[in-house]
Amino acid sequence: MKSALHIVLFFMLLQTTYSQTSLQDLQLKNGKYTVGFTHYTATDSTRTYISKSDINANANFRPIPISIWYPSTTETKNRQPLSVLNYMEVLKEEEEWEDLPNYFLLDWFYYKNTPENQKHLKETTTAFKDVPHAKGIFPVILYAPGFEYSSIENFALCELLASHGYIVIASPSRGTTSKRFKKPERAIETQARDLEFLIKEIASFPSADMNSVGTMGFSFGGISNVLLQMRNTSIKANMSLDGTIRYNLNLLKSTPFYDIKKATIPFMHLAQKEIPAAIMKAQNIPDSLNTHFTFYDALTESDAYKIRLHHLSHSYFSTLGVLFEERDPKQDKSDQQIMASYQLATMYSLHFMNAYLKNDQSSLAFITNTPQENNIPKQLITIDSKKASKKPTDFYAFLHRAKQQAYSNLYELYTQMKKEHPSLLIPEGVLNTLGLQLIFNPSKATEGIAIYEFAITLYPESANLHDSLAEGYVYLGNHKKAIANFKKILVLDPTNQNAITRLKQLEK
Repeated sequence: MKSALHIVLFFMLLQTTYSQTSLQDLQLKNGKYTVGFTHYTATDSTRTYISKSDINANANFRPIPISIWYPSTTETKNRQPLSVLNYMEVLKEEEEWEDLPNYFLLDWFYYKNTPENQKHLKETTTAFKDVPHAKGIFPVILYAPGFEYSSIENFALCELLASHGYIVIASPSRGTTSKRFKKPERAIETQARDLEFLIKEIASFPSADMNSVGTMGFSFGGISNVLLQMRNTSIKANMSLDGTIRYNLNLLKSTPFYDIKKATIPFMHLAQKEIPAAIMKAQNIPDSLNTHFTFYDALTESDAYKIRLHHLSHSYFSTLGVLFEERDPKQDKSDQQIMASYQLATMYSLHFMNAYLKNDQSSLAFITNTPQENNIPKQLITIDSKKASKKPTDFYAFLHRAKQQAYSNLYELYTQMKKEHPSLLIPEGVLNTLGLQLIFNPSKATEGIAIYEFAITLYPESANLHDSLAEGYVYLGNHKKAIANFKKILVLDPTNQNAITRLKQLEK
């Protein structure tokens, strides 16, 4: 897994010392909710997959292991919280080694089998397995892990978000047709499709607010999330945890869905510290990696933030990285500095989601403040941000607001929006089509009439609008008003044959 991640990100570096950290030392400030956790495997029957345990190499429907953290109000005095080992058992399953004895875990998967790492396995977390869900409706966060990484890689951050009233859902990053990815350009599409599957899955949860869905992704997940938002308008905010979107924009551009004009939702990127020049040279990494962010620079229609955490290397944007990853004495900071910076990363992640999924103005103030205004030492963090340029409002925005108010007081709404956006134009044909669609629906007929009354106010000389409205009244059985509108058509167009014919029929 690591070697593939090196290839994709171009900057994962050799690490040679051990960590001295703990979950308690992270000091994350959980919210008021007890954290529930559940894990299961769903099936995507639209794709096939070959498990590495299948010696016959038979393709089956694609399995999607799913981890969900959610708010609960359950009393936990007599309950045992999950341990780090419990989460590592999820990782073991997702790696398709579910029968591997636990004492092999650290030798088998990525991390050194040291006394310090053995202690981490015994630590308890703040989550409780399969406790009841809290009552209410909660925003949803789709979490996308790094290249071929586990759904639980950032479990401490996911627990923090759930404790503050979010449902967090994640699945592992796995290959298109088997566990490992073969081509990065296929990996991004595959992970985006898995995220779309998660949208479908979480939509069935009664407590999920599908009108408030955000994405959060570490490393490779941070570019897959951008692809997702470019083809799915249900996403309302996107958080990148040192995402590959900064390092390999060309990978995103290689997909048929790339369109910078669709990058309109709020975006925040948390970046690792600058990589030392000597290491850049030794690894043949271009200098621009430390200084340029093409995707951020191209954003014009979204609130965008880029934040550099000066004490955090790439691996330590995940919980497993902070706890288990070996340290590189050539560039990594102390464990205390790493934990403090990880805490900052979780704090900005929470406030960003609060600001844009919960419309929390205090959180919006936090992410727009200078570090000094938030009492954060300036040597820890650098912040840059920009507001979305105010684009002209189109008729879709008008119709969206019109629908919200059940198509009542349309002219007042139009006058208000026209004052704010003088270029606003509501096409006659759009109103005509929408009006008929509503009129022919018995439960919305009055809304269709309201559309036509508004449309005729805008286009009083339109015989076509009067004709459609008259036909609508015929359909509704109101012949008196139908006759009045057909007569109006003949005032505007005395040769209109349909109006002449219809009047003869209705006046008999």
